[in-house]
Amino acid sequence: MTTNQALFDRACLTIPGGVNSPVRAFKSVGGTPRFIAKAEGAYMWDAEGNRFIDYLGSWGPAIVGHAHPEVVEAVQEAAARGLSYGAPTEAEILLAEKITQLLAPVEKVRLVSSGTEATMSAIRLARGATNRNKIIKFEGCYHGHSDSLLVKAGSGLLTFGNPSSAGVPEEFVKHTLVLEFNNLDSVRAAFEAHPEDIACIIVEPYAGNMNLIKAKAGFLEGLRSLCDEYGALLIFDEVMTGFRAGPRGVQGITGIMPDLITLGKVIGGGMPVGAFGGRADIMEHIAPLGAVYQAGTLSGNPVSVAAGLKTLEIITRDGFYEQLTAQMEKMITGLVEEAKKAGVTFSADFAGGMFGLYFTEKVPTNFAEVSASDQDAFNQFFHHMLEHGVHLAPSGFEAGFISAAHNDEVIEETLQAARASFKKLA
Repeated sequence: MTTNQALFDRACLTIPGGVNSPVRAFKSVGGTPRFIAKAEGAYMWDAEGNRFIDYLGSWGPAIVGHAHPEVVEAVQEAAARGLSYGAPTEAEILLAEKITQLLAPVEKVRLVSSGTEATMSAIRLARGATNRNKIIKFEGCYHGHSDSLLVKAGSGLLTFGNPSSAGVPEEFVKHTLVLEFNNLDSVRAAFEAHPEDIACIIVEPYAGNMNLIKAKAGFLEGLRSLCDEYGALLIFDEVMTGFRAGPRGVQGITGIMPDLITLGKVIGGGMPVGAFGGRADIMEHIAPLGAVYQAGTLSGNPVSVAAGLKTLEIITRDGFYEQLTAQMEKMITGLVEEAKKAGVTFSADFAGGMFGLYFTEKVPTNFAEVSASDQDAFNQFFHHMLEHGVHLAPSGFEAGFISAAHNDEVIEETLQAARASFKKLA
């Protein structure tokens, strides 16, 4: 028995499914998850000492590479001063100021402890600010595991073929309208059916939890226009894409200004953190200024904030995104070429340091198209790559990530592994 198998069997005795987040279980791809002992730069090592090129990136936060010495130093210094205070700190202000400087729509921001908490709070705020109950979300977009959002959600739920969740009363989701991503006509019809009832639209402007699916030209513009017409708020869930797809997230790429933005992952540099922010007049509905209650004992945790501040400083240095995008383009172009040489049906796409791999002839535009891709081929490819020392996301419904540490040597090693893996699929 391998060490990884022994650890997984042991974990299953005390942890449901042996993991603390479902997609980690390898249930979609089969096999035994690798238990990670350490990570540095573009690599991570499992409990057996096997080294892998990492394309998980902790699901987005590790944009500067694992254990970046400057981030580690910032965390160590913060930890030495105390792990948590339950009282305000100057560092919280610095992080809030940094976010408002980088993201134009954000005038005020509230720090929380996770992306789920950020989206849950943003929706409560939207409902409180508009005095409306209904919300619109899109099939395949995942916004965390709060009750009102577990309706045909993405991520692990899609992976397991379960479009909803047990334990969520119908009363909690009856106000959630689930529409097709990139289908503006369905949004218009929803507003026409409920002209005074819809509080907000929440959308991943580039979806990352049904793989990477970009908004079509005109889709986000249309959402903005319909929200303005009907008095609803537009929420961009940039937990995954914020500072990942680009230096100002997708709102910076498209120029579409949402009313609220939710953030996580990169702004914590690998530590648990989230945030939601937006126009001041909306944010001032939050307690203690307004009647919308939101709180968190560990919100603005000083160690997490230190990691986030240093990460944001690094990624805003000259040339960071240009280099990240260049490496990303090398890898995606190379993967497509290797698949073509092997005669394997394959396509790929990317935004900044975020990418999607699809065993389809063309890049999908919605959940139905992703679902129609060859998931068995992906599962085989995943395991072939793992055997060659490359760790991808263990699901065909998840985006992948590179970091600034993925240099030419790392990309070339990845393409060599892909060459061998595609040949096995042919």
